[in-house]
Amino acid sequence: MGKFDGVTPEAVAGHGLTEEEYQRILSLLGREPNFTELGIFSVMWSEHCSYKNSRKILKRLPTEGEGILVKAGEENAGALDIGDGLALVFKIESHNHPSAVEPFQGAATGVGGILRDIFTMGARPVLLMDSLRFGPLESAESRRHFKGVVAGIAHYGNCMGVPTVGGEVYFDEAYEGNPLVNALCLGIVRKGEMALAKASGVGNKVYYVGSATGRDGLGGASFASRELTEESEEDRPAVQVGDPFMEKLLLEACLELAKTDALVAMQDMGAAGLTCSTCETAARGNTGIAIDVAKVPRRETGMIPYEVMLSESQERMLVIAKKGKEKIVEDIFAKWDLHAVPIGEVDSGHLMKVYDEGKLVAEISAKALADEAPLYTREEERPAYLDETGKLDLGKIPVPENFTDTLKRLLDEPSIASKEWVWRQYDHMVRTDTVFLPGHDAALIRIKGTRKAIAVSTDSNGLYCYLDPYEGGKIAVAEAARNVAVTGARPLGLTNCLNFGNPMKPDIFWQFHQCVQGMSEAARRFKTPVTGGNVSFYNESPRGAIYPTPTIGMVGILDDLENRIPSFFQKEGDLIFLLGDTRNEIGGSAYLALIHGLKQGLPPRCDLEKEAGLHSFFQEAAPARILRSAHDLSEGGLAVALAECSFGGKKIGARISNVELMNGRIRLDALLFGETQSRVLISGDPKHKEAVIRLAQDYGISIYQIGRVGGRRLVIEDLIELEVDEALTIWKNAIPRRLGGQGV
Repeated sequence: MGKFDGVTPEAVAGHGLTEEEYQRILSLLGREPNFTELGIFSVMWSEHCSYKNSRKILKRLPTEGEGILVKAGEENAGALDIGDGLALVFKIESHNHPSAVEPFQGAATGVGGILRDIFTMGARPVLLMDSLRFGPLESAESRRHFKGVVAGIAHYGNCMGVPTVGGEVYFDEAYEGNPLVNALCLGIVRKGEMALAKASGVGNKVYYVGSATGRDGLGGASFASRELTEESEEDRPAVQVGDPFMEKLLLEACLELAKTDALVAMQDMGAAGLTCSTCETAARGNTGIAIDVAKVPRRETGMIPYEVMLSESQERMLVIAKKGKEKIVEDIFAKWDLHAVPIGEVDSGHLMKVYDEGKLVAEISAKALADEAPLYTREEERPAYLDETGKLDLGKIPVPENFTDTLKRLLDEPSIASKEWVWRQYDHMVRTDTVFLPGHDAALIRIKGTRKAIAVSTDSNGLYCYLDPYEGGKIAVAEAARNVAVTGARPLGLTNCLNFGNPMKPDIFWQFHQCVQGMSEAARRFKTPVTGGNVSFYNESPRGAIYPTPTIGMVGILDDLENRIPSFFQKEGDLIFLLGDTRNEIGGSAYLALIHGLKQGLPPRCDLEKEAGLHSFFQEAAPARILRSAHDLSEGGLAVALAECSFGGKKIGARISNVELMNGRIRLDALLFGETQSRVLISGDPKHKEAVIRLAQDYGISIYQIGRVGGRRLVIEDLIELEVDEALTIWKNAIPRRLGGQGV
């Protein structure tokens, strides 16, 4: 092959490889790499593909558990057995850097990529969710990011016919210039039809299927493994361009193929494109693989092997067919008017061999690329800022004189306000299985042909994690599980998307480690194993690092859809109860940040035993049908939760008259707006009062009867009085007003 003249120290550094890593490459190859091989190593050994800075820490997360069919890291996504011969396949991933540079295409291709991770396993995608973070809407840049990202998600999901059924959106200065765009997809597959991405059978043909290859997305994995700078606009070629109509054809063809006996393996060409799909399938199967890039369909002329191997053009798959069954593969993809071109075959040995018109241009151990990237234990140091942010003297925080005005201000805060401007752009009803519309604590969709339903929630609080990464990590898992549990569903497992700054900085890596520790503890207690996910480092703009933001996607199962519990008040005269105790905790709260301009103090503590008891309460209350609604308390605390319960389809108010039962020595602002964990507002028919109280006591949960549903006003003793319609108008129009619209 010979040495390419461009492999200089500058070329090595330009590919994001250190001198130490280059020496390791020389040792593995026993020679110097050519330029194509250098590019292949650079993408496969990037943080985005190899997790070289995070893998050692990630091993601390629990990955074993009841119902696990595919563990984290084994395939493109995790899989859980839900009975009836069915499995859930789900995963969450980020597309942060591309969305910062090109919001529409970055978000759209993020959706396309996570969809492929699901249907490459033979599962039909049935829902999408997202978790989004932007700078304040007062910023023109943040408005551009926000509008572009939402439009991109809507475009791709709607065209694919997959409902985007919920998610979360936050706005904070910490994300200005570096928005977070995390997309979750969940699919359903019959266990016997699950497709794997493991090469086998020497001589089996390797097919390139789907769209043609171009130069878009070139080097995307490397782009995602460095910080954003003022020059990142120049990285636009690293942002892929998506075609959802092509992907819809690819989805149907792949699902049809998965039902045949012609398929050996199937792998998405995602990050690192053809490079990743070839070496990973070979490494999983302990085989070799040989391809000829001259056979790869292209939509641009003059492409060299380096570009073909590193391109991240969208809507492409690698398929390995059984000998003698090739025509089945070709006929299926021809039916859907897609490329299905044999470009190579499974080889003996362990090497990934790349040819160009029969000339060998790369020869590397598949396992060296997929499994043997260097793993690092980075230096850690507790951030110095915590010495200051941890200080919060409640005696110096004045209690508001007008609690009604305080509630109005919180309802007008975009992170708390209605996200209808976002979700009304999504086709959240397509496929006709959506049961809970966006806005509920968790999404809920029915599983056709069964009585079951799936509950899904995405959650994280970056400010909590900034102020106390360990406790913030615990709370992220706890709140996601709580949101699933209050629907009546049983949390089964989780996927995560861990968004952090530069891991080479000791304070950032300390944040990462602490968050993972907290997440791990909570996931173990709730018996919700981690089935996979994504680490997104280098989320820093010239303004600095984002808040540490570990996003949790929690999945649960409801055995009987008829037992579901909605989030909003349902009937006049129902009793309102508060589950859980309230403490003097306003540190890290939305109230403290918005009303007092302080992002400090310790976030609320999370008692995992109390939290687990709460989950058990709902799993018994749901089939007993003793509740009419349940809504967890999060940002904005009790007052905001009461208002949100009034904003459901019925638009019913409430009168709260027993605040003193909860008060004691608690400050009134902590009582009304504090964010103490493991608390839920429930409502129900008065005839079930004793049963509800008894069940709470059985699980050691404090329960307070605090009022009744009814009327058109929200009244909390003599502290807050507000017309539901007025509150609803504020809450609904907060985001449209900042975007210059007329509201929703």
